[in-house]
Amino acid sequence: MLDQGAPPHNGQPAAPPSLGVGARLMRRKPVELLVAEGGPGDGGSLRRSLGLWQLTMISIGATLGTGIFVVLGEAVPKAGPAVTLSFVIAGLTALFSALSYAELAGTIPVSGSSYSYAYATMGELIAWICGWCLMLEYGVSVAAVAVGWGEYLNELLDGTIGVTLPAALSAPPGDGGVFNLPALIVVLLAMAFLMGGARESARANTIMVVVKIAALVLFCAIGVQGFRSGNYENFMPLGMAGVSAAGATLFFSYIGFDAASTAGEEAKNAQRDLPRAIMLSLVIVTALYVLVAAVAVGAKPWQHFTDSEASLAQIMREVTGQSFWGTLLAFCAVVAIASVVLTVLYGQTRILFAMSRDGLVPKAFGRVSPKTGTPRTNTLIVSLFCGVLAAAVPLGQLADATSIGTLFAFALVNVAVVVLRRSRPEMPRTFRVPLSPLLPALGFAFCVWMMGSLSTVTWVVFGVWMAVGLVFYFLYGYRRSRLAAPATSEAK
Repeated sequence: MLDQGAPPHNGQPAAPPSLGVGARLMRRKPVELLVAEGGPGDGGSLRRSLGLWQLTMISIGATLGTGIFVVLGEAVPKAGPAVTLSFVIAGLTALFSALSYAELAGTIPVSGSSYSYAYATMGELIAWICGWCLMLEYGVSVAAVAVGWGEYLNELLDGTIGVTLPAALSAPPGDGGVFNLPALIVVLLAMAFLMGGARESARANTIMVVVKIAALVLFCAIGVQGFRSGNYENFMPLGMAGVSAAGATLFFSYIGFDAASTAGEEAKNAQRDLPRAIMLSLVIVTALYVLVAAVAVGAKPWQHFTDSEASLAQIMREVTGQSFWGTLLAFCAVVAIASVVLTVLYGQTRILFAMSRDGLVPKAFGRVSPKTGTPRTNTLIVSLFCGVLAAAVPLGQLADATSIGTLFAFALVNVAVVVLRRSRPEMPRTFRVPLSPLLPALGFAFCVWMMGSLSTVTWVVFGVWMAVGLVFYFLYGYRRSRLAAPATSEAK
């Protein structure tokens, strides 16, 4: 492999014209160059305005609510009461990967997240594959969560004014509808916030995070009154296979700390605050997930859970016998899930921003508005794509597709932290993974294990997605990469 550990000359890596295909594919981008390029885009620069509090709220905002408010109704039938164990396994898998993310985020504080970490350690082709997986992870996650938002909006409308949107306008094809209008609306609302600026978006997200935490605490306080220990008698009715299958589905709700790492170029002190925000948010989120899942299954027999994305509101209504509490929770969920859409959409745009700066995707994704300091064209394109996807594809298919993309990217991060330790041991690190390489190896193994628990259909979709990505890379990114052929790309 061509080693590019040393800083480049004059800000640009050398690119011998005789460089072979294999060497170009494995060419690594120096950490110093990654960090030096942070911030500026085409026409403007991202603004460093986020502190530890805002970064933690972004991480919680992108995570808390997705697995509980949206996917719980689908996970419980797979695992039964052991869904609480599924959350623990998914959280443990996330923890191993979060440790690796924390080290790399403090060492390479840039917007590209695991894409940039892979570029610095494993080469351009692996970085592209990782970035392509992140597009699946983030873009599909936005759509999946938006679908659940529409379900809770209907619950809210029913409890307040006694009407609901017709199925044709509130569900995608395959779920009894024609077009999921609410899902499109929430994505467009998030787009409007993001175009206003990172600081303004962070403020709105913080308010929504406070609302969602209050909603989940309220659910636990009321739901525990309907708790029946008999609901846990047959704890693992579908065996460990069911537990792992539910855990793999639920894992897509743990991508929040990845979203925080994409804020590396907009954090005031990224090397200090990113690792702290990642670990703090994961602890808070996992504790709330397990608590709420335990109360939910205790209050309602697992056999009675349906594919409804508004399962928590239904439990509140059943426990109290009143519609008020269910309606209140539905309102909180509408606000809470909107914050997931906002922060995950933010992460997607920043990763594409980093890939555009490297020449691997079109320049439009790297243009920054000098007025707001945000990639507005990027945000518009991504939002419209995710909105249409949310309006047209059922939730279950979206959630599993997100899970496999997330797990693959996390597996690569666990490898990257070990590679960088060996190739650049002298680099200053504000956080170090304990017991390395043991814990990164466990993180990698857990990710691979959970990927194996996903359905054959999900793997087929993933395979097709990766094939399309490789075709795009060799037709576009391979020829235009600034690292592999800077002179050629600049000429174009």
